[in-house]
Amino acid sequence: MSKYRRPALILTIYLGTFIATLDISIVNVALPQIQTALQTDIGGLQWVVDAYALCLSAFILSAGPIGDRYGRKLSWLIGVSVFIAGSVLCGIAENLTVLLIGRAIQGVAGALLIPGALSILVHAFPDKKERAHIIGGWTSFTAISLIIGPILGGVLVETSGWASIFFINVPIGLFAIAIGMWAITESAHPEHAALDPLGQITSMIALGLLTFGLITAGGAGWSSWETILPLLGAAIAFVVFLGVERRVERPLLPLGLFRNVEFSMMNATAFMIGFSTFNNVFFLSLFFQRAQGMSPAETGLRMAPEFVAMGAVSILSGYLCARLGTRQIIVTGCAIIAASLILMGLFAAGISYLYLAFLLAAIGIGMGLVVPASSAALMASVPAQRSGMASATMNAMRQMGMTVGIALLGSVMSNHALSSLTARLQETGLDNATDIAEAAIIRHDLTGSSLPVDTLGQLAGISFAGGIELAMLGAGGVAVFITLALVCTHYVKQPIRNSLPGQAPEEKPVTQ
Repeated sequence: MSKYRRPALILTIYLGTFIATLDISIVNVALPQIQTALQTDIGGLQWVVDAYALCLSAFILSAGPIGDRYGRKLSWLIGVSVFIAGSVLCGIAENLTVLLIGRAIQGVAGALLIPGALSILVHAFPDKKERAHIIGGWTSFTAISLIIGPILGGVLVETSGWASIFFINVPIGLFAIAIGMWAITESAHPEHAALDPLGQITSMIALGLLTFGLITAGGAGWSSWETILPLLGAAIAFVVFLGVERRVERPLLPLGLFRNVEFSMMNATAFMIGFSTFNNVFFLSLFFQRAQGMSPAETGLRMAPEFVAMGAVSILSGYLCARLGTRQIIVTGCAIIAASLILMGLFAAGISYLYLAFLLAAIGIGMGLVVPASSAALMASVPAQRSGMASATMNAMRQMGMTVGIALLGSVMSNHALSSLTARLQETGLDNATDIAEAAIIRHDLTGSSLPVDTLGQLAGISFAGGIELAMLGAGGVAVFITLALVCTHYVKQPIRNSLPGQAPEEKPVTQ
């Protein structure tokens, strides 16, 4: 590879991953403006985030085989092109349906970009030391996109409107394609590719019905058939999916890998990271703007401590794991996340930002410890020829956790806020308190009451804060459960693997 093509390849891969990762965080800051512009409710906002995360998690396991069969360069370039098309569709959307279609298209394209980038880098840089350096930079660049997402999103929303958060992907994507067509060398191994269309379909149905049922519960209630039937359908589809994966020769998700305790626990940890931490941008955006009346730019800046801390600590993760042990770092990080979320669940609408910023930074520190360390532990737990599948599985579990977290905790939040505001309005003697509360919480409509708009807005903000408190406690509860599971399975006491992925590690006792 020429000296000019090498940096060009790195740049284009970094940029492709940048836009795919950016859309995980940037859209959350614009949610209140999207709700107003498209006249949607809380469930619609949950779908704006979940449509992307759902398609990303559902298709990411198939991305590797597609690249192997049809060519990694072709797959990646198509991914960027489709992502641009999805971004344009989101930007021009005048109703929720069009926006969700665009978000789903972005999610499918993102599934080609994120694992496809790693595969291209692995094949382009055969030297292990050089490859480790390049992949480390790629990981850092991914963290940067998460850091600047809320900040950039806030500035764009205030200066150019909510559609600009999608249009910004267009020039970056076109530039990446132009360089990538020249810099990336095509590679394919069709003999190693194994697509599992039935497994793909059943997994998508299961996750889609689960998400639909959980989001519907926020408006219809948990006892409604609108909620129960999709959840039952999800359970049936999941059982069918497991049956398919047991019988197909080369499954989408090799269930045998989960017999490995280390592999299973690291995937459970990845699910927790998505469920408990990646989704808090959704809730904090609504908290800062709905409960505390801040602008999008202020909101983005106030969420920055979490991702800045995550990026800073991620750089030190390798050193800390070498000194203290990978498993100890993972458990410590999970415990920090759990404690911070529980404490965050105790905040109220008038909380000091310094206290909240401290907790956000603590969550970021926990993420910075857990994410790279758990990835390393997972890769060391499987043979080298399974490393691609293991990485894709962990990414899918993380995105699945985010999808389920926003759907479930979002419904918990809206249900609690709705009942809280209804009770407060009933105390004022309003006869139609339930209808007014539903309009204020679900649709953010503050005009249908005899109360002054400012008064109703203040009451709604307090109720919103209470709902978000409950959601954070739920997220913290899951983090506590995973932390205890790591300890109770004697995970900390097992020998530490310092081997590279695919190597058989020596079993050495942990020094006390």
